Parts: sequence; C-alpha cells; structure tokens
Amino acid sequence: MLSKALCCYVSFPFDQFLTTSIQNSTCNCEYVTQNLGIDILLKYKIAAILSILIASAIGVTFPIVGKNFPILHPESKLFFLIKSFAAGVILSTGFIHILPDAFEDLNSPTLKDTPWGKFPFTGLAAMVGALGSLMIDAIATGHYRRAHFGEHSGSAGGVGVEETSEEHAGHVHLHTHATHGHAHGPGPLEANLDGLTDFDRIRYKITSQVLEMGIVVHSIIIGISLGTSQSLDTIKPLIVALCFHQFFEGIGLGGCIAQAAFKSGSTLCMALFFSLTTPVGIAIGIGITNVYDDSSPTALVVQGLLNSVAGGILIYMALVDLLAQDFMNSKVQTNTRLFFGANVTLLLGAGIMALLAIWA
Repeated sequence: MLSKALCCYVSFPFDQFLTTSIQNSTCNCEYVTQNLGIDILLKYKIAAILSILIASAIGVTFPIVGKNFPILHPESKLFFLIKSFAAGVILSTGFIHILPDAFEDLNSPTLKDTPWGKFPFTGLAAMVGALGSLMIDAIATGHYRRAHFGEHSGSAGGVGVEETSEEHAGHVHLHTHATHGHAHGPGPLEANLDGLTDFDRIRYKITSQVLEMGIVVHSIIIGISLGTSQSLDTIKPLIVALCFHQFFEGIGLGGCIAQAAFKSGSTLCMALFFSLTTPVGIAIGIGITNVYDDSSPTALVVQGLLNSVAGGILIYMALVDLLAQDFMNSKVQTNTRLFFGANVTLLLGAGIMALLAIWA
C-alpha cells in the first residue's frame, strides 16, 4: 500500500506536467497556424492590390493611348466592338453582381423588420441612383450647351440650326466689329476630323464623369470587402473576377474619356482615380480587419444602400449613355456586319460577367 501511494504521489506531478506540456504545445501550434494563415491572407491581399491596379491601369489607358493608332482609334470598328463588350460587362455588373448583394444586405435577418423588412429599399435606392444620373446628365448637358453654344442653342437639329447651316453652308460666320472680317470653322453640330461634333464631346465628358462616380462607389465597397475577408476560398476567385471586371470597365470608361478629348491633366487624373479606387479600398479593408464587422446592422445598411445607388447608376449609364448612344449611331445602323458584331460582343461581355457570379 505504501509503495502504491508513493507511486501515485510521484506519478501525479509527472502526469500533470505532461498534460500541461501537451496543452501548451497544442496552443503554440494553433498560434503558429493562425499566424501562418494571417500571413498567407496578407500576401494574397497584397497580390490583389498589385494585380487589380495593373489590370485597371491597362484597361483605362488602352483606349486613351490606342487613339494614336488607326486600328485602335475610338472611332474604329474594332474599338467599337471592344467597347460594346465592356458595356455588357458594366451592365452585367449592375444587374448580376451589385443589386443581388444589395438585396441580400438590406434583407438580412440581422436588421430590424421595421423598416427594412417592410419596404424594398434596394429598388428605391437603385431608382434614385438611375434618376440622379439622368438629372445630372441633363443639367450638365444643358450647362455645357449654354456655355459653349449660347442661350439660343436649344434647338439642336431644330429650325435655328438648320437655317444657320443653310445660309452659311455648314460654317459659323463670326463677325468682328473692328475688322468687319469673318472666320470659318466647324459648328457645334458639325463633325471634326475624328468624326465627333462638339456636342458629342460634351456628351462623352458628362458620361465619363458620371460613369466614374458610379464605378468608384462600388469599387471602394468591393475593395473593403476583399480587404477584410478572412477566407482564401473567397479571396482567390474574387481577385480573378475583379481583374477581369476592372480591365473591361476601364476600357468602357477610357473610351468615353478618349472621345471626350479632355486636357492631358484631367485625363491623367481620371485614369489614376479609377485605377486606385479598388486597391485603396483593399488597403482600407486590411487596415480595419480587426475592428470591422461586415455583418453588423450599420455595415449592412451602408453597404446595401451604397451598392443599390451604384447599381442604379451603372445600369443607367450602360443602357443610356453607352449602348443606346453607340447603337443608335448612323455608322452602326447602316452597317449590318458591325451591328451584328456589336450585339454579339455585348452579349458575350454580359454573359461572361454573369458566369463569374458563380465563383465571385
């Protein structure tokens, strides 16, 4: 009995030591594994910043630089087909990627049933985004028209312009009281050397600015989502999807910027702004990973409303300012092959972007 008690007395501290050592070893392994997981996630997020930045920059500068080459000029048939593909990507982004996420956020069980469960706020915010784009479009176009063409330029294609065109044989007659001379130049509705009128340029300026506004809102949100994600299964497909999305979205925006003929400084600022928004969103997400909870009621409401507005803007811009404006162009209407090709590339862009929703 004494030897048995002594054995138990001696073995008890030893067993306790072994148990403690195993527990500490398990904790250390878990700690190391957790740190390794964090390091791997951070590496993928940094890779996402670089790859998306490069894809965005190439996409938005492609049409801007390409206008110096005849085959890639914004008025060429090839570029028109690429732009139709990009418009399909933007349209599909609004319908397939942004709005469903907004519906999911604003209909989350985490939110109070009143008012979020009683009213379709997603549809309302998307409508506000689309109507807001229309109003900005109309107000800005009117402002530019009055500033550049005078107060009596409201009848573009109307009686006043037609009479002026007939009398002056397609020229603006500028009289000067000092010399009683005159100068001839292209009018506001006459095409310049690149086939665009001054009014066309104004439309493209407004389109590019409003389109970039909608893109920026969504890009920041999706960047933050990627930056705060703790799942490699989510991050990997999202990187591929965002690179594809940003590249072709950049082509659509870059085409409008190129056709608007902004000054070099403005063009550079718009291209940089577009290229940096998603990477900046990812960097913000990395910085707030430990404090940001994307499932909190406040985050869900903010994300849902902003995504809804961005979705409405992108859908309006894709349908009205990109597709309708280009598809109703006389060059497309009179060229059956180009019209058919534009429809095919549009469906391809929308379809491929829709398929990406399976993975991201």
